[in-house]
Amino acid sequence: MTQPDLAESPLERARDAFRRHAWQQAYELFTAADAARGLSPDDLADLGEAAFASGQYTEAIQALERAYTAFTERNDAPHAAQVALALVIPHGARGAMAVAGGWLSTASRLLADQPDCTAHGQMAALEADLETLLRGTFDRAAELAQRASEIGVRFGDRDLQMRALMIRGRECVNRGAVEEAIPLLDEAMAAAVSGELRPGTSCEIYCRTVGTCHRLGDYRRAGEWTDAAERGNARENIAHLTGECRTHRAAVLRVRGSWDEAEAEAKFVCDYDLLLDAGGHKGQALQEIGEIRLRRGDFAATEDVFQQAANTGRTPQPGLALLRLAQGRPEDALSSIRNALASEIIDRLDRAGMLPAQAEIAIVIGDLDTARASAEEMDEIASAYGTAGLQASAATVRGAVHLAEGDAAEAVSSLRRGWRLWQQVEVPYEAARARMLLAAAYHLQDDNESARSELQAAKAALERLGAAPDARRAAELLDEYAPVSAAGAAAAGRATRTFMFTDIVKSTNLVEAIGDDAWEALLRWHDQTMRSLLAAHQGEEVKHAGDGFFFAFADSVSALECAVNIQRTLADHRAAHGFAPQVRIGLHVAEATRRGRDYSGMGIHEAARIAALGNGGEILASQLTLDGVSGGFATSQPRTVSLKGISEPVQIVAVDWR
Repeated sequence: MTQPDLAESPLERARDAFRRHAWQQAYELFTAADAARGLSPDDLADLGEAAFASGQYTEAIQALERAYTAFTERNDAPHAAQVALALVIPHGARGAMAVAGGWLSTASRLLADQPDCTAHGQMAALEADLETLLRGTFDRAAELAQRASEIGVRFGDRDLQMRALMIRGRECVNRGAVEEAIPLLDEAMAAAVSGELRPGTSCEIYCRTVGTCHRLGDYRRAGEWTDAAERGNARENIAHLTGECRTHRAAVLRVRGSWDEAEAEAKFVCDYDLLLDAGGHKGQALQEIGEIRLRRGDFAATEDVFQQAANTGRTPQPGLALLRLAQGRPEDALSSIRNALASEIIDRLDRAGMLPAQAEIAIVIGDLDTARASAEEMDEIASAYGTAGLQASAATVRGAVHLAEGDAAEAVSSLRRGWRLWQQVEVPYEAARARMLLAAAYHLQDDNESARSELQAAKAALERLGAAPDARRAAELLDEYAPVSAAGAAAAGRATRTFMFTDIVKSTNLVEAIGDDAWEALLRWHDQTMRSLLAAHQGEEVKHAGDGFFFAFADSVSALECAVNIQRTLADHRAAHGFAPQVRIGLHVAEATRRGRDYSGMGIHEAARIAALGNGGEILASQLTLDGVSGGFATSQPRTVSLKGISEPVQIVAVDWR
């Protein structure tokens, strides 16, 4: 038989290019041959695959739809069903669920009276994926994946065998059998990056596997397979990954600390109208951009991007809650993350991605009960799945809670483990943050030399990443933990102070009512006023976050007088100008440990919780604050209250400042 002259036959040249995986060339030659004479059903199917591999997603869909019609006209039900199944995934990916469902029903009808064939295996694989993704019925998914695998072996379909293997791996993960899952996922990925599978199959296996690894906190494995996939795509001449694949790659790059490259990859998904990038993929890409900008400290841009993500239907958590915390709105932050965690559609791995943020926010507010509960749940999840990333996260959260409780030894132990594990999985930002917490734990042990060593390493890493807010905080702590003179050292240690916490009530509603510019002006006036009154009463500013202050006074009288003057000044401004923010104030006298400008100890948490009980325009004080204070302050009758995270009840009074 005479071989065709490839130079004279565009169709044969197209088929040859297809066999060589020269996808762009095959696409162009098939298109030319189609324009000249039309294509057979099989060639139309191959055109669709070449178009997909070259990034021509719309053309891929069109070619497959034509192939389906041609196979139907030829009364070739198995191949028509196979093409129908190939059309389910792209339509489902772009959110056209009715269209995807229509193609799935079509394939099911065509195969109903057919003997077993490859299409039956593809149907079983697709149904297994749906059982896992949409219904969470893992036993049924395992049965379907096993059927797909058996059909793949019987008909020698390597693509089907590897799809089934990947689905079985994900089903094992969903059951918590991670050790059983990893070899299955790795074997499927090895086939996907080797070039032996069709581009669509390789893309599906990459997306599902790397997405699963990322959720598991198996960041190193996700990164290694992403690198391997990039090499495989270059070797196989695959021009573009789908939007889903590129979004997963952006997430891997972000976690690795390659923020510029990660943002560029995510922007590609957002800026180009790729067929497979609608809906959730674009929302996920926007969330990746927001997470990067949040870490860089560009809060206005973060707000904008997270809103765009929300417009696609995606809830950008935990980034949105952490943005509210960075904006000085911790109560809004805690409410936001709690609502996200209350969702019925998230699983344990979704929760593992949000619980560290809830713990961090709760610690800032002083709600140690919530922080402890978050740490306990993280421990349970990390123990169930066993991956280094989840264990790193759990250890870091646990260490942060120990630190907030003042247990320096346990904090050091947990945070050392957390840092080592973050290093092991190659996640530099989280590793640097863990080192900052470890520095605070060393500081609590009066080991400032170790604290400064950790801070210097963390600061250098954060500066390399471009994490400006965290780098600034590390620099501030380095100054705070600097060696002190003998006189300064004598001033450190335990001290009895009257602590004051203040914050503006319903600040979110206020921002919405007056707008960002007016809010910023009001906040500047508020801060200047508070600091002026503090100076007048010889207090010291310990911390300032958002619209709240943490002050300390040498005696209760000075603290009470300052609190009264704050409320009166605000009331006078309200009367003269028609408006002033409503501020609540909490006071508590206690012994605490002083290091540099900061104080730590249970008394600090008690003072913060007393303030949290107040309403706008109210001063609440522990009865201890008033004990020994001679006249001049009218108060309500004492009442006993329970404070979050504190076992012993406390008596408090409301101070009448009017």
